[in-house]
Amino acid sequence: MRIRVLGQNVPMSIAVLAMAEATIAFLSMYAAVCIRFGTPVTRIAELQRQVGALWPRAGLFALIVVVCLLAFGLYSARQRAQLSGVLVRVFAALVIATCAISAVFYLMPTMHLWRGVEALSVIIAGCGIVLSRIVFVRAVDQEVFKRRVLVYGAGAAASAVANLRRSADRRGFQLVGFVQPDQEACSVPPERLLDPHGSLRELCEAQGVNEVVVAMDDRRRGFPIRELLDCRLAGVDVTELLTFLERETGRVRLDVLNPSWMIFGQGFRRDPVRLFSSRMLDLAASFGVLLISFPFMILTVLAIKIEDGLSAPTLYSQRRVGLGGKEFSVLKFRSMRVNAEANGAVWAQRSDPRVTRVGAVIRKLRIDELPQILNVLRGHMSFIGPRPERPEFVAELSEKIPYYVQRHYVKPGITGWAQLCYPYGSSEQDALEKLQYDLYYIKNNSLLFDLAILVQTAEVVLLGKGAR
Repeated sequence: MRIRVLGQNVPMSIAVLAMAEATIAFLSMYAAVCIRFGTPVTRIAELQRQVGALWPRAGLFALIVVVCLLAFGLYSARQRAQLSGVLVRVFAALVIATCAISAVFYLMPTMHLWRGVEALSVIIAGCGIVLSRIVFVRAVDQEVFKRRVLVYGAGAAASAVANLRRSADRRGFQLVGFVQPDQEACSVPPERLLDPHGSLRELCEAQGVNEVVVAMDDRRRGFPIRELLDCRLAGVDVTELLTFLERETGRVRLDVLNPSWMIFGQGFRRDPVRLFSSRMLDLAASFGVLLISFPFMILTVLAIKIEDGLSAPTLYSQRRVGLGGKEFSVLKFRSMRVNAEANGAVWAQRSDPRVTRVGAVIRKLRIDELPQILNVLRGHMSFIGPRPERPEFVAELSEKIPYYVQRHYVKPGITGWAQLCYPYGSSEQDALEKLQYDLYYIKNNSLLFDLAILVQTAEVVLLGKGAR
């Protein structure tokens, strides 16, 4: 089962985990106050009359802790780290949270928090979160949180569900089986086929089905409208295949995509309010990142000069395709040799020999992307959006990949949903995979979704994921 949070479909199990850890962080401050001042729980109200209300401080503390855990990918459905890796991320997140909490309470004197209370709160919250993670990984039966799904269809379209291999894509549901319509070839494992033994509604009741996914190859023949209506009125959700796959995988599957779904489906907002909120976030994020990263940008310039000489250029510009297919010049710190593309445009490869020693470091830390802030301020790019590609690659990919030009209906971005969900791409197949995530972002983009992506980008930067 999944719920929608900040523009993302989040598995119920992860949502419950986040709420539990927010509660742990909230209560940890009350526990810390009781320990620090030797006050019994029953006399908390009396203490608050002297030091002020604790709930706003505890709420702010819990919010900062949860945001830091989110920034380290600890609420990602695609988290594949082992328990030891998760614990390292929890520790790092709490270190960052401690610094953020100290800064916030220093800037907000009315929310003053004593150093001893802060330290105890972090320690207690850390112990509670580690315990919750151990319980979540080893003891929680996640089947309780999953929707029981029946697929009506057994052909090529239905095989898209049968072929979901990644555990992250299957975390929100349990596949009960497939019902094969008359005159439809079977492309799913035969052992997963179910015999209705009557009506579709009766089968759903017998199997405890929560949702029916319609995945027929040809809906013009034998579409079971009455049976699906009976299921819907009986409280069973009925969902079409592409919507189901979008919700569960966080991408728009090109192999089952049709134009009518994009035309009549929800999303694809480009109204004035959305454009205004996007621009305000661009300006706020750009100035904030510029303020924080300016010292690192100066050090990068010096490092490039030291390695390649005082006359060597530190920046390079390159033509990219932006909003509406218009070209613009993107700015980056130079991470390759000056003559890296003397023979024409080439995809970047893993351990690319053209990358300099300084370039390898700044690519790993994503510092080479920082000059793109100027592109954002000039309006060529957004902070969040699909990665801008070169005209040579766009012309080639547009001919080979359907719907590729649709990614240019929004401004390209420094970071984005595809960059979070898929590693650096260097081939036509990678471009196809990333396009599916780009289309998901374009369809579901909102201010809250942008903020969620911005926070989760910290994991990419801090852990060096996907860099080349």
